[in-house]
Amino acid sequence: MGSGSRVFHCRVSSLAFLVPSFGTSTQLSFKSFLTRTRSSLSPTAFTLHRMASSSSSSVTNGNNIIPPAPSSSNDVSVTPPPSAVDFLTLCHRLKTTKRAGWVRRDVQNPESIADHMYRMGIMALIASDIPGIDRDKCVKMAIVHDIAEAIVGDITPSDGISKAEKSRREQEALDHMCKLLGGGSRAKEIEELWMEYEENSSSEAKIVKDFDKVEMILQALEYENEQGVDLDEFFQSTAGKFQTEVGKAWASEIASRRKQQ
Repeated sequence: MGSGSRVFHCRVSSLAFLVPSFGTSTQLSFKSFLTRTRSSLSPTAFTLHRMASSSSSSVTNGNNIIPPAPSSSNDVSVTPPPSAVDFLTLCHRLKTTKRAGWVRRDVQNPESIADHMYRMGIMALIASDIPGIDRDKCVKMAIVHDIAEAIVGDITPSDGISKAEKSRREQEALDHMCKLLGGGSRAKEIEELWMEYEENSSSEAKIVKDFDKVEMILQALEYENEQGVDLDEFFQSTAGKFQTEVGKAWASEIASRRKQQ
C-alpha cells in the first residue's frame, strides 16, 4: 500500500450461504446450528481499505485553508459494502421461505415471508394519518418485524415451540444479523424497531400488529376465492384481537366482503 493508506483486517462468519432450509416443524435450535456451521467452515476474511490522498488533504480558498471533511469511516451510519451485501444475501431467504400456515393447509404457491411484510409496509404507507403516529416508523417496522425468520424460519403454534423459546431464537438470530450488518446506527434502528414490535410497546407497534393480522386474513380471503379452500380458522384466530380503530375497520371490511361471496 502507498503512503497515507491504512488497511483494517477483520474476520467475520457470514451465514449468508450457511443457513439450512428450515422446515415448518423444525426443532433445531439456532445455537446448535451456529456450533455446527462454525466447526465445519472457515470464516470469511475481508479487508476494508481506506485511502487518504495527500493531494486532497486540504483545500485552499484564498488565504484560508479549509480542512478536509471527516472521514466517512468514522460515521456510524455508514454500512461497509461487504457487510451490506452479506446482510442482503441472508435476507434473500425471506423471499424464498413460504409462510408456514399456508403450507400446512396445502395452499398452492403460497406467499413468502417477504411478500407478507411488503404488503404490510404498503398498508402502513396508505393508512390515513393518525395524530401522534409516526407513519414512516410504521412502514419501517412492518418491513423488519419478521426479519429474524431469515434464519429461524416461520415458527407457528403448530410447531409446539413455546412463545418464550420462539422469542429467544428470534432474538439470537436478530443479534447475529445486526452484527453481520456491521453494527452502527442502521443495525441499532432495526433492532429497536423489532424489539418495539415484539413488546407491543408503542402506538406504532399496536398498529403494525393489527396490520399483521389484517394482511393475513386478506390473504386468506384471496386464497379462498382463488383456490376454493376453506381457511375459516385464520379468521377465527384473529377475531376480537385487533387493538386499533384502523385495524378493526379494515378487518370488518374484509369480513363483510367474505360474507357477500
